[in-house]
Amino acid sequence: QVQLVESGGGLVQPGGSLRLSCAASGSIFSINSMGWYRQAPGKERELVARIVGDGSTNYANSVKGRFTISRDNAKNTVYLQMNSLKPEDTAVYYCFFRANGAQSYWGQGTQVTVSS
Repeated sequence: QVQLVESGGGLVQPGGSLRLSCAASGSIFSINSMGWYRQAPGKERELVARIVGDGSTNYANSVKGRFTISRDNAKNTVYLQMNSLKPEDTAVYYCFFRANGAQSYWGQGTQVTVSS
């Protein structure tokens, strides 16, 4: 069984930074991609950033230049460095891994609140 554990959310002032981490444990192999979605109140879940097997990355237009996704393959961990945070970044952030023959695994979600 695969489990994803997220950490790093919290409350930050506009312009501040946070770093999210998501560690996968259990029988996980052949990782196709990993990344982060977010869901704000009353809105649909949206892709924030993704990193695929060859290391290439994709970002939502709204976070380009401010967020950086990275990974540690040895630790089965994906990170999201969030800089220059804005109130509109407030959401629950969910990590995901797509692995084991295109199975999707999700973290429990971590709240990010950007407010003065």
